[in-house]
Amino acid sequence: MRALVTGGCGFIGSHITDRLILEGFDVTVVDNLSTGRLLNLDHHKGNPRLKIHIADLADHETILPFFEGIDWVFHIAALADIVPSIEHPLEYHRANVDGTISVLEACRKWNVKRIIYAASSSCYGIPDSFPTPETADIRPQYPYAVTKYLGEKYMMYWHEIYGLPVTCMRFFNVYGPRSRTSGTYGAVFGVFLAQKLKEKPYTVVGDGTQTRDFTFVTDVANACYTAAGCNDAIGRIMNVGSGNTYSVNRLVELLGGEIIYIPKRPGEPDCTFADITRIREILDWHPLVSFEEGVKIMLGHIDYWREAPLWEPGSIAEATKDWFKYLGK
Repeated sequence: MRALVTGGCGFIGSHITDRLILEGFDVTVVDNLSTGRLLNLDHHKGNPRLKIHIADLADHETILPFFEGIDWVFHIAALADIVPSIEHPLEYHRANVDGTISVLEACRKWNVKRIIYAASSSCYGIPDSFPTPETADIRPQYPYAVTKYLGEKYMMYWHEIYGLPVTCMRFFNVYGPRSRTSGTYGAVFGVFLAQKLKEKPYTVVGDGTQTRDFTFVTDVANACYTAAGCNDAIGRIMNVGSGNTYSVNRLVELLGGEIIYIPKRPGEPDCTFADITRIREILDWHPLVSFEEGVKIMLGHIDYWREAPLWEPGSIAEATKDWFKYLGK
């Protein structure tokens, strides 16, 4: 079996690559390294079952040959984070929408047998109900969320019109080793671990009682791999969550350290919490890594964030000014 992982040098993509190689697949990775790192796959260096191509997915003619003979495609590549998507919407559309159509057309040309798309729970915006089911209203709050949802819509449309064997997985707050360390202000774990390394207080948004469905990355990789092997998953959209929701204050408690509170941000939900009934029923999948165990694993890999930027209240306020400007209406 041959698999292709877009964004395979990135956080989630590298863990899916690990799982595929473990299962005996020949794996092709396509990544433009805008956020991914070759370091994330260094432990496979010299493995003849792994090929890495540095390329932009939106450059269709360049990527087309990489898909020939591929059985399963995991489309994980995307630009993430809220603030940069507000500042650079064209870049986000090119990466997350144009790149997705390019991947779909490559899959269609070469008759790929399965396509797994990394959709985003950000499509729900600020939901009315918790846990949130796949049938909830779609209310994206910022350009990143819109582009990821558009990618999902294209995926499902290509399934309906062209018969492509697509499954869309809506990820909730994925964390784990190798999460991004770029200069962009973003995911809470990267911010907090860099602060812990430099013995600085954690910058907690609002009062810290807001909760997130923190889902460990190997559970997400397992869900994607299982979905690819399940015919009943074709044409379905499924939430991928932890089965619970955890406060930022609980995260700080597990990490240990002092706190500085910074202003609450518009457009952010007080809670994210996936209803995972559908994925349990279709895939017989369930998360294996508890939040407490996951945080312990993160602390064991904390040196990965030694070169990550240190965010403090002043630099956060500067980085998020467009957030408040455009979303605080």
